[in-house]
Amino acid sequence: MIEIIKNTKLNFIGARKVTYIISTLLVLNGLWAVYKIATGQAKMGLDFTGGISVQVQFKKDVKVDDVRGVLNKAKMSQAVIQQIGEPSDRVFLIRVGSQELTGENASGTLTQMLKTGTGDNDMSVLEQNEIGGLVSSQLKEKAFYAVFWALLGILIYIWIRFQFKFAVAATIATLHDVLAVLGILVFLNKEVDLLVITSLLTIAGYSLTDTVVVFDRIRENMKHILKTSYHDLVNISINEVLSRTIITSFTTFSVAMCLFLFGGNVLHTFSLAMVIGVVVGTYSSDFLASPIIVDWENFERKNRTGK
Repeated sequence: MIEIIKNTKLNFIGARKVTYIISTLLVLNGLWAVYKIATGQAKMGLDFTGGISVQVQFKKDVKVDDVRGVLNKAKMSQAVIQQIGEPSDRVFLIRVGSQELTGENASGTLTQMLKTGTGDNDMSVLEQNEIGGLVSSQLKEKAFYAVFWALLGILIYIWIRFQFKFAVAATIATLHDVLAVLGILVFLNKEVDLLVITSLLTIAGYSLTDTVVVFDRIRENMKHILKTSYHDLVNISINEVLSRTIITSFTTFSVAMCLFLFGGNVLHTFSLAMVIGVVVGTYSSDFLASPIIVDWENFERKNRTGK
């Protein structure tokens, strides 16, 4: 209904040699990130390393910066601090990894440290939880399977709706997006936790939606545009939905960027992953998934005709 640009004739498929190289580098970086995560070299969140989570309520007014200052002095700079409710409630959720706070009574040590560091500000512990090594290992395994089953579901869905080559192309593009975002986050030394896994699954869904729109137009044009090469047909299809792609990507990117700028420390890595994911997901639909089906089709035609 709304077209930002009309009658574009950009040669997306013609750039595939360059974009294949870019995508290969992104995937290799992602695989390196997976290796670092598997070997414990990446920065992992409390969900995967174990630690404690304490919700406390101070009797006197205290700011997030005051709490963070206390923890920084105790060399707990990676602790996550979240204010619950209104500032007047004086309730904070504090999460500290096992690598930063150890001991049999870790939660007691933490609360005493906060009380003393904030000027003997008395507090009450509303809730406390401990995540052990066994639980964190199970979370790692479940996170892996969540991504695996999502990709398998994408493969089956696209296979049923389109053709097998479309399914493979969409799955490769989605896996590419997940690895690319994960690789960039690990490269930037960001903490990988369950929120990051959530963002990766969200990115997979976003990328699939964008890819399906392009594939739908390709399938429609295959019925109506007969006197042209498959290369040109796919190029025409991508250009026809380019306005839709730009509008969708821009609006999603804007929301993700607002979260990144104003969402606070808790949502920082999640929103950063979403910002990167929108860019990478849009790129892969036009410059990776579509070129793959063109090369696949050319390979099949060459085998059929011998040319």
